[in-house]
Amino acid sequence: MTNLGFDVLFKGTNFTRLLGGLWVALRISLIAVAVSLPLGVLLGILMTKQNRAIRIFTRIYLEFVRIMPQMVLLFIVFFGATRVFGWNLDAELSSVIVFTFWGTAEMGDLTRGALLGIPKHQYESAAALGLSPWQTSIYVIVPQTIRRLIPQSINLITRMIKTTSLVMLIGVVEVLKTGQQIIEANRTSSPQAAFGVYAVIFLLYFLACWPISLAAKRLEKKWAYA
Repeated sequence: MTNLGFDVLFKGTNFTRLLGGLWVALRISLIAVAVSLPLGVLLGILMTKQNRAIRIFTRIYLEFVRIMPQMVLLFIVFFGATRVFGWNLDAELSSVIVFTFWGTAEMGDLTRGALLGIPKHQYESAAALGLSPWQTSIYVIVPQTIRRLIPQSINLITRMIKTTSLVMLIGVVEVLKTGQQIIEANRTSSPQAAFGVYAVIFLLYFLACWPISLAAKRLEKKWAYA
């Protein structure tokens, strides 16, 4: 085990520091998720409207987010906005803003797809039963949309957690950055530290994302035959 570099994790508070770095990554992603999911639902509803101006705006927003790498967005917000507009944004807040911006667009597209995927005869059947548009939305459309959205939104959450590894590029000391610091500090005494540290980081991300992915798969399997 020593030859693989795992020994460095038992020196001082190195392992505790890795856990602290993981919490920073999870905190950024979970705050962004909590904000972007409801905003994304609202955006998705707007994207289904027939208003031309709204549809053009939402389409441009979505395409911009899809084309622009998250790393570039982080640089624009943290380095660009702070200098051009004089905003006092720290690295963690900048990360939350970028991931919220990205997550809202992704969730909006998922919501749009879920709403447009509701068969037309569902609306027609509800109208034939005498339901008002509001009642149709509450009792017919919303439950079906939620069933379609939950597994997909869970997958989006895991993607956001994994992508937080990029925030180290703007100075956020999350789990990957902490791992690099540990490797550098022990380069002489533990030359193989990189393998052990990165292996543990891989395991930590796996343990954070696997239960969420498992929940999504179970929901998809359960509702596929419901």
